[in-house]
Amino acid sequence: MAIRIGKSTIKLENCPTIKGFASVCGLKESQGPLGNLFDKTFKDNRFGQKTWEESEAILQKEAVRIAIEKSRVNSNEIDFVFAGDLLDQCISSMMGLKKLKIPFLGQFGACSTMAQTLIVASIFVESNAAKNCISVTSSHFCAAERQYRFPLDYGGQRTPNAQWTVTGSGAIVLGQKTEKQNTPFIKHFTAGTIEDLGVTDSSNMGAAMAPAAFVTLKKFFEDTKTSPENYDLILSGDLGETGALLLQELLAKEGIDITKNYNDCGLMIFHKEEQDVHAGGSGCGCSASILCSYVLQKMAKHKLNSVLFMATGALMSPTSFQQGKNIPGVAHLVHISN
Repeated sequence: MAIRIGKSTIKLENCPTIKGFASVCGLKESQGPLGNLFDKTFKDNRFGQKTWEESEAILQKEAVRIAIEKSRVNSNEIDFVFAGDLLDQCISSMMGLKKLKIPFLGQFGACSTMAQTLIVASIFVESNAAKNCISVTSSHFCAAERQYRFPLDYGGQRTPNAQWTVTGSGAIVLGQKTEKQNTPFIKHFTAGTIEDLGVTDSSNMGAAMAPAAFVTLKKFFEDTKTSPENYDLILSGDLGETGALLLQELLAKEGIDITKNYNDCGLMIFHKEEQDVHAGGSGCGCSASILCSYVLQKMAKHKLNSVLFMATGALMSPTSFQQGKNIPGVAHLVHISN
Protein backbone atom coordinates (compact mmCIF):
# COMPACT_ATOMS: atom_id res chain seq x y z
CA MET A 1 0.00 0.00 0.00
CA ALA A 2 1.24 3.47 -0.87
CA ILE A 3 1.01 5.93 2.02
CA ARG A 4 1.43 9.70 1.73
CA ILE A 5 3.73 11.15 4.36
CA GLY A 6 4.01 14.90 4.61
CA LYS A 7 3.06 16.96 1.59
CA SER A 8 4.95 15.47 -1.32
CA THR A 9 6.38 12.06 -0.37
CA ILE A 10 4.93 8.57 -0.78
CA LYS A 11 6.03 5.61 1.36
CA LEU A 12 5.74 2.17 -0.23
CA GLU A 13 4.87 -0.58 2.26
CA ASN A 14 5.36 -3.53 -0.11
CA CYS A 15 8.65 -2.11 -1.40
CA PRO A 16 8.87 -3.03 -5.11
CA THR A 17 12.20 -4.76 -5.69
CA ILE A 18 14.82 -4.25 -8.39
CA LYS A 19 15.10 -7.68 -10.00
CA GLY A 20 17.46 -6.73 -12.80
CA PHE A 21 19.25 -3.70 -14.21
CA ALA A 22 21.52 -2.85 -17.11
CA SER A 23 23.42 0.06 -18.61
CA VAL A 24 24.50 0.53 -22.23
CA CYS A 25 26.71 3.40 -23.39
CA GLY A 26 28.63 4.86 -26.29
CA LEU A 27 32.32 5.30 -26.99
CA LYS A 28 32.99 8.51 -25.06
CA GLU A 29 31.26 7.13 -21.97
CA SER A 30 33.27 3.90 -22.18
CA GLN A 31 36.42 6.01 -21.96
CA GLY A 32 35.24 7.72 -18.75
CA PRO A 33 36.08 6.72 -15.17
CA LEU A 34 33.15 4.27 -14.94
CA GLY A 35 33.47 2.77 -18.41
CA ASN A 36 34.28 -0.73 -17.14
CA LEU A 37 31.03 -0.85 -15.12
CA PHE A 38 28.61 -0.59 -18.05
CA ASP A 39 27.06 -3.84 -19.27
CA LYS A 40 27.69 -3.01 -22.90
CA THR A 41 29.50 -0.25 -24.81
CA PHE A 42 29.92 0.50 -28.50
CA LYS A 43 33.04 1.52 -30.45
CA ASP A 44 31.13 4.14 -32.44
CA ASN A 45 27.86 6.02 -31.95
CA ARG A 46 26.07 4.84 -35.10
CA PHE A 47 25.56 1.27 -33.87
CA GLY A 48 25.11 0.25 -37.50
CA GLN A 49 22.05 2.48 -38.00
CA LYS A 50 21.28 5.15 -40.63
CA THR A 51 19.90 7.83 -38.29
CA TRP A 52 20.77 9.07 -34.81
CA GLU A 53 17.22 8.33 -33.64
CA GLU A 54 17.56 4.71 -34.71
CA SER A 55 20.96 4.61 -33.01
CA GLU A 56 19.43 5.75 -29.73
CA ALA A 57 16.69 3.14 -30.11
CA ILE A 58 19.41 0.47 -30.07
CA LEU A 59 20.55 1.75 -26.67
CA GLN A 60 17.13 1.15 -25.10
CA LYS A 61 16.61 -2.13 -26.90
CA GLU A 62 19.92 -3.52 -25.61
CA ALA A 63 19.52 -2.13 -22.08
CA VAL A 64 16.09 -3.73 -21.74
CA ARG A 65 17.28 -7.03 -23.22
CA ILE A 66 20.19 -7.27 -20.78
CA ALA A 67 18.11 -6.17 -17.77
CA ILE A 68 15.49 -8.84 -18.50
CA GLU A 69 18.20 -11.45 -18.95
CA LYS A 70 19.84 -10.55 -15.63
CA SER A 71 16.48 -10.48 -13.82
CA ARG A 72 15.66 -14.05 -14.82
CA VAL A 73 12.12 -12.90 -15.48
CA ASN A 74 10.54 -14.07 -18.73
CA SER A 75 9.56 -11.23 -21.05
CA ASN A 76 5.98 -12.54 -21.14
CA GLU A 77 5.83 -12.00 -17.36
CA ILE A 78 6.43 -8.27 -17.72
CA ASP A 79 3.15 -6.35 -17.65
CA PHE A 80 4.14 -2.79 -18.58
CA VAL A 81 7.11 -0.84 -19.86
CA PHE A 82 7.57 2.83 -18.90
CA ALA A 83 10.04 4.54 -21.19
CA GLY A 84 11.09 7.94 -22.42
CA ASP A 85 13.85 9.97 -24.04
CA LEU A 86 14.65 13.57 -24.98
CA LEU A 87 13.42 13.45 -28.56
CA ASP A 88 10.09 14.66 -29.94
CA GLN A 89 7.26 12.23 -29.19
CA CYS A 90 9.77 9.90 -27.43
CA ILE A 91 10.49 8.45 -30.84
CA SER A 92 13.59 6.45 -29.88
CA SER A 93 11.74 4.68 -27.06
CA MET A 94 8.98 3.68 -29.44
CA MET A 95 11.37 2.44 -32.14
CA GLY A 96 13.55 0.55 -29.68
CA LEU A 97 10.81 -1.23 -27.77
CA LYS A 98 8.00 -1.84 -30.26
CA LYS A 99 9.00 -5.45 -30.94
CA LEU A 100 8.63 -6.35 -27.25
CA LYS A 101 4.84 -6.32 -27.58
CA ILE A 102 4.57 -5.25 -23.93
CA PRO A 103 2.00 -2.56 -23.02
CA PHE A 104 3.90 0.71 -23.44
CA LEU A 105 3.40 3.94 -21.51
CA GLY A 106 5.66 6.72 -22.79
CA GLN A 107 7.06 9.18 -20.27
CA PHE A 108 8.66 12.61 -20.58
CA GLY A 109 10.40 14.40 -17.75
CA ALA A 110 13.42 15.61 -19.73
CA CYS A 111 16.53 14.43 -17.86
CA SER A 112 14.41 13.50 -14.83
CA THR A 113 12.75 10.70 -16.81
CA MET A 114 14.59 7.80 -15.14
CA ALA A 115 13.23 8.78 -11.73
CA GLN A 116 9.78 9.45 -13.20
CA THR A 117 9.56 6.03 -14.86
CA LEU A 118 10.70 4.38 -11.62
CA ILE A 119 8.02 6.23 -9.67
CA VAL A 120 5.21 5.22 -12.01
CA ALA A 121 6.43 1.62 -12.26
CA SER A 122 6.67 1.46 -8.46
CA ILE A 123 3.05 2.54 -8.04
CA PHE A 124 1.87 -0.10 -10.52
CA VAL A 125 3.78 -2.87 -8.70
CA GLU A 126 2.90 -1.59 -5.21
CA SER A 127 -0.82 -1.53 -6.04
CA ASN A 128 -0.75 -5.02 -7.59
CA ALA A 129 -1.74 -3.55 -10.95
CA ALA A 130 1.40 -5.25 -12.27
CA LYS A 131 3.67 -8.08 -11.20
CA ASN A 132 6.71 -6.86 -13.12
CA CYS A 133 7.46 -3.61 -14.96
CA ILE A 134 10.36 -2.12 -16.88
CA SER A 135 11.68 1.39 -16.33
CA VAL A 136 14.02 2.63 -19.08
CA THR A 137 15.29 5.83 -20.62
CA SER A 138 18.08 7.02 -22.90
CA SER A 139 19.78 9.93 -24.60
CA HIS A 140 22.17 10.30 -27.53
CA PHE A 141 24.59 13.18 -27.94
CA CYS A 142 24.16 13.53 -31.70
CA ALA A 143 20.35 13.31 -31.67
CA ALA A 144 20.00 15.78 -28.80
CA GLU A 145 22.45 18.31 -30.25
CA ARG A 146 20.60 18.38 -33.55
CA GLN A 147 17.21 18.81 -31.92
CA TYR A 148 18.04 21.34 -29.22
CA ARG A 149 21.14 23.19 -30.45
CA PHE A 150 22.94 22.96 -33.79
CA PRO A 151 23.81 20.32 -36.40
CA LEU A 152 27.08 18.61 -35.49
CA ASP A 153 28.86 20.04 -38.55
CA TYR A 154 28.11 23.58 -37.38
CA GLY A 155 31.04 23.49 -34.97
CA GLY A 156 29.67 26.10 -32.55
CA GLN A 157 31.74 27.19 -29.56
CA ARG A 158 30.54 25.69 -26.27
CA THR A 159 30.35 27.86 -23.16
CA PRO A 160 32.14 26.77 -19.92
CA ASN A 161 28.82 25.96 -18.17
CA ALA A 162 27.55 23.84 -21.08
CA GLN A 163 27.18 20.09 -20.56
CA TRP A 164 27.75 17.08 -22.80
CA THR A 165 24.70 14.92 -23.51
CA VAL A 166 25.46 11.33 -22.57
CA THR A 167 25.02 8.61 -25.18
CA GLY A 168 23.62 5.94 -22.94
CA SER A 169 20.68 4.08 -21.50
CA GLY A 170 19.66 2.46 -18.23
CA ALA A 171 16.92 -0.11 -17.67
CA ILE A 172 15.46 -1.66 -14.52
CA VAL A 173 13.11 -4.62 -14.10
CA LEU A 174 10.96 -3.82 -11.09
CA GLY A 175 8.78 -6.46 -9.49
CA GLN A 176 6.95 -7.59 -6.39
CA LYS A 177 9.17 -8.51 -3.48
CA THR A 178 9.35 -12.11 -2.26
CA GLU A 179 10.75 -13.53 0.99
CA LYS A 180 13.70 -15.15 -0.79
CA GLN A 181 14.88 -11.96 -2.51
CA ASN A 182 17.60 -9.83 -0.98
CA THR A 183 17.92 -7.10 -3.59
CA PRO A 184 17.54 -3.29 -3.49
CA PHE A 185 13.98 -2.01 -3.30
CA ILE A 186 12.06 1.26 -3.62
CA LYS A 187 11.12 2.64 -0.20
CA HIS A 188 9.98 6.24 -0.81
CA PHE A 189 9.61 8.71 -3.63
CA THR A 190 9.01 12.43 -3.84
CA ALA A 191 7.55 13.87 -7.03
CA GLY A 192 8.91 17.34 -7.73
CA THR A 193 7.21 20.60 -8.60
CA ILE A 194 8.04 22.77 -11.61
CA GLU A 195 10.41 25.54 -10.55
CA ASP A 196 11.07 28.55 -12.81
CA LEU A 197 13.62 31.18 -11.77
CA GLY A 198 13.84 32.81 -15.17
CA VAL A 199 16.83 31.02 -16.73
CA THR A 200 16.72 31.29 -20.54
CA ASP A 201 20.21 30.06 -21.50
CA SER A 202 19.98 26.49 -22.81
CA SER A 203 23.72 26.13 -22.27
CA ASN A 204 23.25 26.66 -18.55
CA MET A 205 20.87 23.85 -17.67
CA GLY A 206 22.51 23.29 -14.30
CA ALA A 207 21.30 26.70 -13.15
CA ALA A 208 17.80 25.95 -14.46
CA MET A 209 17.56 22.59 -12.65
CA ALA A 210 19.31 23.32 -9.33
CA PRO A 211 16.34 25.19 -7.76
CA ALA A 212 14.04 22.25 -8.49
CA ALA A 213 16.54 19.82 -6.95
CA PHE A 214 16.75 22.04 -3.88
CA VAL A 215 12.97 22.14 -3.41
CA THR A 216 12.51 18.38 -3.88
CA LEU A 217 15.34 17.34 -1.58
CA LYS A 218 14.27 19.79 1.13
CA LYS A 219 10.67 18.50 0.94
CA PHE A 220 11.86 14.91 1.23
CA PHE A 221 13.86 15.63 4.38
CA GLU A 222 10.90 17.52 5.87
CA ASP A 223 8.35 14.83 4.98
CA THR A 224 10.45 11.90 6.23
CA LYS A 225 11.93 13.80 9.18
CA THR A 226 15.39 12.64 8.15
CA SER A 227 18.67 14.40 7.36
CA PRO A 228 21.58 13.86 4.94
CA GLU A 229 23.42 11.78 7.54
CA ASN A 230 20.77 9.06 7.27
CA TYR A 231 21.86 8.13 3.74
CA ASP A 232 24.98 6.59 2.25
CA LEU A 233 24.71 8.56 -0.98
CA ILE A 234 22.69 11.53 -2.18
CA LEU A 235 22.91 11.54 -5.97
CA SER A 236 21.55 14.21 -8.30
CA GLY A 237 20.99 13.46 -11.95
CA ASP A 238 22.89 15.77 -14.23
CA LEU A 239 23.33 19.16 -12.62
CA GLY A 240 26.96 19.20 -13.68
CA GLU A 241 29.55 21.39 -12.02
CA THR A 242 27.47 24.59 -12.11
CA GLY A 243 24.22 23.08 -10.87
CA ALA A 244 25.83 20.87 -8.22
CA LEU A 245 27.53 23.87 -6.63
CA LEU A 246 24.29 25.86 -6.73
CA LEU A 247 22.34 23.02 -5.09
CA GLN A 248 24.82 22.77 -2.24
CA GLU A 249 24.77 26.55 -1.80
CA LEU A 250 20.96 26.71 -1.69
CA LEU A 251 20.77 23.90 0.86
CA ALA A 252 23.52 25.43 2.99
CA LYS A 253 21.43 28.59 3.34
CA GLU A 254 18.75 26.39 4.92
CA GLY A 255 21.25 24.76 7.26
CA ILE A 256 21.37 21.49 5.26
CA ASP A 257 24.87 20.12 4.55
CA ILE A 258 25.09 17.35 1.94
CA THR A 259 28.79 17.73 1.11
CA LYS A 260 29.91 14.57 2.94
CA ASN A 261 27.83 12.09 0.93
CA TYR A 262 26.73 13.97 -2.21
CA ASN A 263 27.65 13.45 -5.85
CA ASP A 264 26.22 14.22 -9.27
CA CYS A 265 25.99 11.79 -12.19
CA GLY A 266 27.09 14.52 -14.60
CA LEU A 267 30.35 14.85 -12.67
CA MET A 268 30.93 11.10 -12.38
CA ILE A 269 30.54 9.86 -15.95
CA PHE A 270 33.38 11.72 -17.70
CA HIS A 271 36.95 12.77 -17.01
CA LYS A 272 36.17 16.49 -16.92
CA GLU A 273 39.48 17.88 -18.17
CA GLU A 274 40.67 15.00 -20.35
CA GLN A 275 37.39 14.55 -22.25
CA ASP A 276 36.54 18.24 -22.82
CA VAL A 277 32.98 18.07 -21.48
CA HIS A 278 33.03 21.51 -19.85
CA ALA A 279 30.58 21.40 -16.88
CA GLY A 280 29.98 17.63 -17.13
CA GLY A 281 27.44 15.20 -18.50
CA SER A 282 23.68 15.55 -19.02
CA GLY A 283 20.78 13.82 -20.74
CA CYS A 284 18.31 11.11 -19.72
CA GLY A 285 21.01 8.50 -20.20
CA CYS A 286 23.37 10.22 -17.77
CA SER A 287 21.60 9.45 -14.49
CA ALA A 288 20.10 6.24 -15.89
CA SER A 289 23.46 4.71 -16.81
CA ILE A 290 25.07 5.69 -13.49
CA LEU A 291 22.15 4.33 -11.46
CA CYS A 292 22.09 1.09 -13.44
CA SER A 293 25.81 0.50 -13.08
CA TYR A 294 27.81 2.16 -10.29
CA VAL A 295 24.96 2.64 -7.77
CA LEU A 296 23.04 -0.62 -8.07
CA GLN A 297 26.21 -2.68 -8.38
CA LYS A 298 27.43 -1.23 -5.07
CA MET A 299 24.02 -1.80 -3.49
CA ALA A 300 24.02 -5.41 -4.65
CA LYS A 301 27.32 -5.86 -2.79
CA HIS A 302 25.94 -3.92 0.23
CA LYS A 303 28.64 -1.27 -0.13
CA LEU A 304 25.74 1.18 -0.31
CA ASN A 305 22.55 0.48 1.62
CA SER A 306 20.45 3.65 1.44
CA VAL A 307 20.56 5.95 -1.59
CA LEU A 308 18.60 9.04 -2.59
CA PHE A 309 18.49 9.11 -6.39
CA MET A 310 17.21 12.48 -7.63
CA ALA A 311 17.03 12.91 -11.39
CA THR A 312 16.75 16.50 -12.63
CA GLY A 313 15.19 17.82 -15.83
CA ALA A 314 15.24 21.06 -17.80
CA LEU A 315 11.73 21.44 -19.22
CA MET A 316 12.19 23.01 -22.61
CA SER A 317 11.26 22.13 -26.18
CA PRO A 318 12.94 23.13 -29.45
CA THR A 319 10.06 25.58 -30.01
CA SER A 320 10.17 27.21 -26.57
CA PHE A 321 13.95 27.49 -26.81
CA GLN A 322 13.74 29.32 -30.16
CA GLN A 323 11.09 31.62 -28.72
CA GLY A 324 13.43 32.62 -25.91
CA LYS A 325 11.11 31.28 -23.20
CA ASN A 326 12.25 30.47 -19.68
CA ILE A 327 13.61 27.00 -18.93
CA PRO A 328 11.80 25.62 -15.85
CA GLY A 329 13.27 22.70 -13.94
CA VAL A 330 11.86 19.63 -12.21
CA ALA A 331 13.43 17.02 -9.95
CA HIS A 332 12.00 13.67 -8.84
CA LEU A 333 13.53 11.71 -5.95
CA VAL A 334 13.52 7.96 -5.37
CA HIS A 335 14.78 6.43 -2.11
CA ILE A 336 16.36 3.05 -2.81
CA SER A 337 17.28 0.80 0.12
CA ASN A 338 18.58 -2.68 0.89
